[in-house]
Amino acid sequence: MPKPLLAASLLACFFALPAAAQLSISFGAPVVHIGISLPVYPTLQRIPGYPVYYAPNVNSNYFFYDGLYWVYDEDNWYSSSWYNGPWQSVDPYYVPSYVLRVPVRYYRHAPQYFRSWRADAPPRWGEYFGGSWAQRRSGWDRWDRNSAPAPAPLPAYQRQYAGNRYPPVEQQVTIQTQSYRYQPREPVTQQHFEQRRLQVQQVDRAPLPQPLPQPAPQRQPLPRQQAQQLPAAPIPQPMQQRQGLPQPMAPNPRQAPAPREHPAAAPQEQPAAAPQEQGRGPGNVPGRNDDRGESKGKGHGRGEERGKGRDKD
Repeated sequence: MPKPLLAASLLACFFALPAAAQLSISFGAPVVHIGISLPVYPTLQRIPGYPVYYAPNVNSNYFFYDGLYWVYDEDNWYSSSWYNGPWQSVDPYYVPSYVLRVPVRYYRHAPQYFRSWRADAPPRWGEYFGGSWAQRRSGWDRWDRNSAPAPAPLPAYQRQYAGNRYPPVEQQVTIQTQSYRYQPREPVTQQHFEQRRLQVQQVDRAPLPQPLPQPAPQRQPLPRQQAQQLPAAPIPQPMQQRQGLPQPMAPNPRQAPAPREHPAAAPQEQPAAAPQEQGRGPGNVPGRNDDRGESKGKGHGRGEERGKGRDKD
């Protein structure tokens, strides 16, 4: 195959690729700092006949199109979804055609080489970027003004975020998702929004730094006198004594257990003992003391009688 035909076929295959595959080559550069620092939300005016806005009061080549802010600074293109950045570099191959078609007169800080070009015509990007760019972006300056799309709505919600209230990148995506419902149509804008969402998800998934472990405090030995004054440790008591419960009685090995009575046997009644009178015992039977006294008296009388008889004799 001749070389010209081979080169033409490669170019045709490249342009036949999906837009997302082409954009993944160079779009998505890291955040850069450019010479723009806006204290408040800028005033934006629509360019007549174009779906693009420009900032007449900003001393910069500042535009808004399809949900993104576009800046041409130091011969490079930058984009951002918020009016004061952060900004990302965009390869000139992927800058939207409607941004490239803006006439020279709306560049508020035009480069020196712009002055030789017509003010009512777009810059001559094919001459500046070179032949390869002109071949890949062939037809960028030819369009039907009657078929131009409607301009994207301005993100007016960003007016309330100025100065110290300007949000960081992580909060910008959240605020934009809640406040700006516009769906971009340009592939470069769609990829920009998707990349910002992925960046926020990566930040949310990053593990939080763990605090360093603190060493345990070392116990200093107490002085000897102070250690002697400390109260002695209490002797542990059984759980029942600590809770005030009744203590179980230990069985006595010497005492035999009492025999159990059969439940069917009824206890036999014992006859009641006769009451005994005081002073009466087994020897104090009535009549006995009197007999003993009488016998004793009788004995004495007999002696007396015997004595008397002896005296008579």
